Amino acid sequence: MSAITIHTRSGGTDPITDHLATARRYAARPQDWPLAPRFDPRRRWYHRLAAEPHVEVWLLTWLPSQRTDLHDHGGSAGAFLVISGTLTERTVATHPEAGSPQLSDGLFDTGQGRSFGPHHIHQITNAETKPAVSLHVYSPALREMTRYHIADGQLLATTVDRAGADW
Repeated sequence: MSAITIHTRSGGTDPITDHLATARRYAARPQDWPLAPRFDPRRRWYHRLAAEPHVEVWLLTWLPSQRTDLHDHGGSAGAFLVISGTLTERTVATHPEAGSPQLSDGLFDTGQGRSFGPHHIHQITNAETKPAVSLHVYSPALREMTRYHIADGQLLATTVDRAGADW
């Protein structure tokens, strides 16, 4: 794991994980994955590859037009890395003049990815014509994900999915 330990003011220690470096480390060794990526035409396919002490790693596949809802990661920070194909990430930002939430798009090709903090809200889509594969890293491990939608200029929570019950 790519982690650094720091000492806090209280004298304890906390791990800080370079999530994108962890994703790149797993991407470099697909022969160590317990299974190969699979594609499901009915829904996105996903499988947890690893659960290390301070981080978990997920493998996801995306057929054309498959996507997530707008969601957060329940307070977990993380990263995603595109292994093959292209993915579009839509993130929520507040428009400085209107104060209303706006979506902005970022395109990620093979080998590209990004880290994000514990309050990141986004949607990922395969808007291309070819399948895509990605690795996702979270710490702490995902316990819940809140799904959102934007209506009447407001970001509204719609559901909260819980690990073990909803995925």
